[in-house]
Amino acid sequence: MARVVVLDYGSGNLRSAERALEHAGADVRVTSDADAAVEADGLVVPGVGAFAACMEGLLAAGGDKIIDRRLAGGRPVLGICVGMQVLFDRGVEHGVQADGCGQWPGDVERLQADVLPHMGWNEVSAPADSVLFAGIDPGTRFYFVHSFAARRWELPPSETIAPARVTWAEHGEPFIAAVENGPLSATQFHPEKSGEAGAKLLRNWLGTL
Repeated sequence: MARVVVLDYGSGNLRSAERALEHAGADVRVTSDADAAVEADGLVVPGVGAFAACMEGLLAAGGDKIIDRRLAGGRPVLGICVGMQVLFDRGVEHGVQADGCGQWPGDVERLQADVLPHMGWNEVSAPADSVLFAGIDPGTRFYFVHSFAARRWELPPSETIAPARVTWAEHGEPFIAAVENGPLSATQFHPEKSGEAGAKLLRNWLGTL
């Protein structure tokens, strides 16, 4: 049974994520303890609310360093919702710019859509070789709650590193719904609120640990 830590840094649906991961077959611990977070088989970084507030909490808990240490050792990390957004360089919300963890280049910005927040079920378009979405039928819907997103994928190609698998969705305009980039994965939607499809995605992720 995979040992998974849900990082407690003052933001996120911690108990929902904990229950969903347990249901998917993981041995789950919710904690802010850095050693436990680094040593676990998998680390989940949730997040809800404003980008700047989530980053403030993450930095205070040393979460950026925990993520760095895990990725340096090839140890899997999964970001969820704002926990995905903070992996990019910057977040820009209501004129306020905040630095992110900088694992991926690019900005998180307000979606150009008539109705915000983007709340409810939406389809995604995953690459054929996706591991997270393996066995999930095209057209399956996942649950989103957000007004901001990464609208472009800006990581340049590399001759030595396999390209990231990027999944897209659309609400007013295309935006990044999920990323699989070596040991670092993330979803803009909430798998823990996405029923059996979300449970299948979490099982797929656990299978990589």
